[in-house]
Amino acid sequence: MEWWMLGVLALTGVAAGAINTVAGGGSLLTLPIMIALGLPPGVANGTNRIGVILQSSVAAWQFKREGLLDVRLSAWLMVPTCLGAALGALVSVELDEALFSKIIGAVMLLMLAVVLLKPERWLKGREEENPKALWWQIPAFFAVGLYGGFLQAGVGVFLLAALVLLTGRDLVRSNGVKAALVAGFTAPPLVIFVVNDLVVWAPGLALACGSMLGGWLGSKMTVSWGPAFVRWVLIAVVAASSVKLLLGL
Repeated sequence: MEWWMLGVLALTGVAAGAINTVAGGGSLLTLPIMIALGLPPGVANGTNRIGVILQSSVAAWQFKREGLLDVRLSAWLMVPTCLGAALGALVSVELDEALFSKIIGAVMLLMLAVVLLKPERWLKGREEENPKALWWQIPAFFAVGLYGGFLQAGVGVFLLAALVLLTGRDLVRSNGVKAALVAGFTAPPLVIFVVNDLVVWAPGLALACGSMLGGWLGSKMTVSWGPAFVRWVLIAVVAASSVKLLLGL
């Protein structure tokens, strides 16, 4: 890969890292760029994980410094998401990505309605834990991890929805946990993709350099501009992602 292509990937990483940190869906930008630059789809899917894991680590650290990372909750949810992600990565080697993408696009359209309704639960959260929601956390986050291990693109959107609806955190505090979970559950799929020769390190590290900067910028924007800003970015990302996945753009 030529040097200018690496520069394009680094710049793309800045934008994708910020989008991923604020809401999710940055991989819907990075994957097409890598494919356009000559990487096969499977290799692009694997190589993309280098930037994801590093940008999420930077964002999680920044949220922790701001006192907005619930370490206990992150540790509790890390187990089902990691198990799901490992299984999703194994499945991705065999399953048709195009069909799966259309299914996720339809699900995102439904999620758009959920985000638009009752905005107060996304902006304010709730103080007390809902005991009934605890029963849903393990299967829900396993399912999110399964999707994240398979495709990654848009997984932050599903994580935010699960965190807001099942743990009661507002969008800012949910973003801190989201960053920690993505950093953790991306590790097993990355190992699986490396073992299956689906990772190219030079473009992956170029993308990661920009993604880490984007992750830092995204965490600063989230903290400074608050839940209302995150909600509107989330609405825009969900709408654009669903159209892109359904139409295969």
